Amino acid sequence: MISGMERAGELEPGVLSTFRLFIGVQLIISVLGVIAPWLIPFHAPAEVIRHMNAVLSSTAIFTQLTITAISSSLLFLYLSVSSLRHALKSFYLPVAIIWATVIPILSPYLELHFVGNRLPEFFLQTAFWQQIILLFIPLIVTSWQYSISKIILFFASTTALNIILLFSGIVLIEQALLRTLLGILFIQVIAFLLVGHMIASLVRVQREQRRRLTEANERLAQHASTVEQLTLSQERNRMARELHDVLAHTLSGVAVELEGLRATMQRDPEQSTALLNHSLQAIREGLTETRRALQELRAKPLEDLGLALAVQNLAEVYASRSDFQLELDIDHNLGDHPAEIQQSVYRIAQEALANIADHAQAENVYVQLKQDRGRLMLSIRDDGCGFDPRNSKNEKHYGLLGMRERAEMAGGKLTVESRAGKGTQISFWYGDVQ
Repeated sequence: MISGMERAGELEPGVLSTFRLFIGVQLIISVLGVIAPWLIPFHAPAEVIRHMNAVLSSTAIFTQLTITAISSSLLFLYLSVSSLRHALKSFYLPVAIIWATVIPILSPYLELHFVGNRLPEFFLQTAFWQQIILLFIPLIVTSWQYSISKIILFFASTTALNIILLFSGIVLIEQALLRTLLGILFIQVIAFLLVGHMIASLVRVQREQRRRLTEANERLAQHASTVEQLTLSQERNRMARELHDVLAHTLSGVAVELEGLRATMQRDPEQSTALLNHSLQAIREGLTETRRALQELRAKPLEDLGLALAVQNLAEVYASRSDFQLELDIDHNLGDHPAEIQQSVYRIAQEALANIADHAQAENVYVQLKQDRGRLMLSIRDDGCGFDPRNSKNEKHYGLLGMRERAEMAGGKLTVESRAGKGTQISFWYGDVQ
């Protein structure tokens, strides 16, 4: 039978509950068969009552139904006790399959043993057809849980056991009836092979789908971890760009003034005092700017105001602080762009305006933010001192490098146009960039 079969990993989802359901239905049917004589209505025709009582009161059929009912109830109990599953482990399901297989096979032969040739041929054939129906239960479970080789072992074992019992001499069967029963067994083999192969194929497809889903979930988890690491790295870079101008420029300026203070401390006390006061003032301003930068890092102007108002407020804050004239041309209907694109536009505008405030010495600044046929465009122009864009990769233009990084990550295009004494224009496009 299925003795010694190896379990293919954990039980397939639903196989145990389905097995228990089938056995429960089998139990109900067998119990109803045992008590059927008492269920016949009293107003039934006398001939029907006599015929049913004659059949159901037969010792063979009553014995068969009783054995099936007892076996089904014990097997149902076995499948319902979870502690047995933990105790038997890999043997748990094979024991149940063997149990559900042996009893239906033995039942017809017990019936023949008790009655011999006195039972009509029709009832013997019915008993064998009933055996096929009952054996479909362990066949389905075997096909669901195990490989095709175990299915072949199942129907080969059941067929061999039937043939052994037929020719063992336990019961005497006429040649004509024997040929009929062998024909039924042949049909049983074909039916088991077809049904078992079909169920095994369906389960194999299901297992492959589960495997692919598991692999996809693992890849998704790895991708999420990678994205998280990249996000953290990008956030560190962003914070470095935000704090660079405030801390690096302030501290470098203070360092230069302190060097001058050390050089003039002995020979020119008044100049030393002036340098000291100027350094203290620079440190205070640096602290203020650092607090402002940290506050801006914590703030969420895009979520609160939207891109248009956020850029407008940002430009107005820098204009009031640096005392330059501001001209705005901002389209407040910018369409729906991804959050990361809006964040990039806002940070590019912030870095451009910070550079103007700290280095450009500009009197007039023009800020334009437009949406044209799905193309988002930001342009910031000043009339300050300008610089040579070819030297923008050195430390003095770290902010420009940050803007280029942001534009590249956003999938947009950034251009920088500047000439010494002629001011600077920084432009960013996103969408349909040529």
